[in-house]
Parts: sequence; structure tokens; C-alpha cells
Amino acid sequence: MPKLGMQPIRRRQLILATIHCMSEYGFEHTTVARIGRAAHVSPSIIHHYFGGKDDLLEASMRYLLEQLRQTLVAHLNTSRDPRTRLDMIVAANFSDDQFSGEVLAAWMALWGQAQHHPALHRLYRVYAHRLRSNLRHALRPLLAAADLERATFGVAALIDGLWLNCSLSGEANGQLAREVARNHIANLLGAVSTTPLTPEQAYD
Repeated sequence: MPKLGMQPIRRRQLILATIHCMSEYGFEHTTVARIGRAAHVSPSIIHHYFGGKDDLLEASMRYLLEQLRQTLVAHLNTSRDPRTRLDMIVAANFSDDQFSGEVLAAWMALWGQAQHHPALHRLYRVYAHRLRSNLRHALRPLLAAADLERATFGVAALIDGLWLNCSLSGEANGQLAREVARNHIANLLGAVSTTPLTPEQAYD
């Protein structure tokens, strides 16, 4: 009989093993057998805690999203103005724990399957909506209304593009990615009026 409280510990163990296997072998070759070996458990244990590989992959993506959300919340709690908030969004997305080689490879493996996997696609939409919502909230007081959506789309696309580029190049350089994103934002705000809108204009 399983020990009381063992389920969350075992589930996390299996999720971390899955992330490791996706980094090591890629999505296609991440099998239940390999996950079991990485976690030092039998495949039957995996099927006990998860319905199968697809459920485990979805749980792994949810885990990564939650880790990113917690990192973002921790960074945003230190922000005091819209410009600092933008900087904290960049810092969270390219923080050292989020932008490690293993996590980066796992993200890319999952995103690559999202188009053909309904559950993963739904989770991608959660991520994309959250990113754009946070960027829009930070940019709104700094830009004219006509520029807001284009700027939000552009910064979000840059963040995703930096993730993809660093993943494909095999160089998870979070500091460089942060500098590139911050320079883009500085140029963006320098190219338009940076006079803050009034609260009524910003949040109407």
C-alpha cells in the first residue's frame, strides 16, 4: 500500500524524469520505458499515476507552465511601474532556472507537438494568452492605443523567437536573450511617444 503523501512526490519524480528524457532523446523517442529507467521505477508505476505517455507529457507541460508562472509572479512582485514590469517579464522568461538547457529542450519538444496534440495545444494557448496579457498590461500606459496590439505582438514574438533560436543553436544564453529583448523594448518605446497615458486613457 502506498505511503500517505507519496502520490505528489512520485508524480513529480516522473515528471522530472520525462523532462530529462525529452531533453536527452527528443519527444518522439521519449518512451514510457525510458522514463521508467530515468525515474528508477517500472512502467507499471507510470501507468498507475498517469494513464499513459500522453497524460504524462501533458502533466509535464503543466508543470513547466506552473514553474514559469511562479517565476513570473515572483519577479512582478518587485515591479513598481510599467517599464519595470516589462523588464521583469523579460527577466522571468529568460531566468537561469527557466532557460537551462534541459528545460529549454523540453519546452521545444512539447511546443513542436502542440499543433497536432489537442491537450498540448490548449496549454500553449494558455501560455500565449498569459504572456500577451502581461505584456499588454505593462505596455498600455506607455503607448498610444493604436500602437498597443502591434507592440504586444512584436515583443511576444521576439520572446518566443529567442527561445526557438537558442534551442536550435544549443546555446541557452539567458543573459544575451535578456539583453536582446530589453534593447528591442527600449528601441520600441523610443520610436513612439513615451508620455504615459492618464489612468483613464490607459485602462478604459
